[in-house]
Amino acid sequence: MLNSRICRLLSGLSILALVTSPTFAQVKVDERLPEYKTVQGVSGTIKSVGSDTLNNLMTLWAEKFKEKYPNVQVEIEGKGSSTAPPALIAGASNFGPMSRKMKDAEIDEFEKKFGYKPVPVKTSIDMLAVYVNKDNPIAKTGLSLEQVDAIFSKTRKGGHANDVSSWGQVGLEGAWANTPISLYGRNSASGTYGYFKEKALFKGDYKDSVKEQPGSSSVVQGVASDKNGIGYSGLGYKTADVATVPLAKKHGDEACPAEPASVADYPLARFLLVYVNKRPGQDLDPLRRELIKLIFSQEGQEVVVKDGYLPVSYEIAQQALADVGIDIDG
Repeated sequence: MLNSRICRLLSGLSILALVTSPTFAQVKVDERLPEYKTVQGVSGTIKSVGSDTLNNLMTLWAEKFKEKYPNVQVEIEGKGSSTAPPALIAGASNFGPMSRKMKDAEIDEFEKKFGYKPVPVKTSIDMLAVYVNKDNPIAKTGLSLEQVDAIFSKTRKGGHANDVSSWGQVGLEGAWANTPISLYGRNSASGTYGYFKEKALFKGDYKDSVKEQPGSSSVVQGVASDKNGIGYSGLGYKTADVATVPLAKKHGDEACPAEPASVADYPLARFLLVYVNKRPGQDLDPLRRELIKLIFSQEGQEVVVKDGYLPVSYEIAQQALADVGIDIDG
């Protein structure tokens, strides 16, 4: 069934581009990506400010980079995607990881100062998962986005007729039927908060009862320790104490599991971005150029898989590098 629907566009991702590698479903790095080769003249400090979701990835990439260039210093701060644009604008960072696209107002502020727009680099793919406690049977039956919206949102723009506040309202029986649902989520500085609001809540408003957490791992930990809990976080933060809920885009559709083989049909798949300040017509400095080349190398995308996310294809890497003036085969 997956193959018959593989060519859809979901959440702004070109699925044809995502699955160009025949081994994508097995989460293997595209073998056409180049091996990274060290160069001379690389120095300075990697300053990364932005997404908490990308915090681990940025750290792992920086560690790999520092192994190759021991004199390079690393400063990484992951307090949320909304912190990336002002840090780039102020010159407080040279990399702005974000788990969502910059908003028009953020781009305008950047362009007002520099006279050109920041460049988004599509580094990897995340499946934003809805988590429940490992003992919750909803992980076997799944939810539609309309139901997810009715669980998390007070506005219900997804079209569900009634508010959902107990597990019985989404089909659970027995002891679960009258059990109230406990909500966990991110704070408004988070790109994951914004992405979930846009895609799962249909741009509606969160319920006041959502327990806002400072980081992605905190959401998962909260759900793990709360039998009645439900929350959302990147797939890379999954632990043995939680289960992911299969999701259907519409009521009546087959629920799609949050698994790499199902990325083509999963309704909450997204690119993880790193924004850079690149003046048109000018080359990146060696530090930024080489870190970006490392990210799109075999080694860099193996880090993506290690951290629980999905690697990009050669075609996506080629375009991402071209966007910042780098030839993938150069």
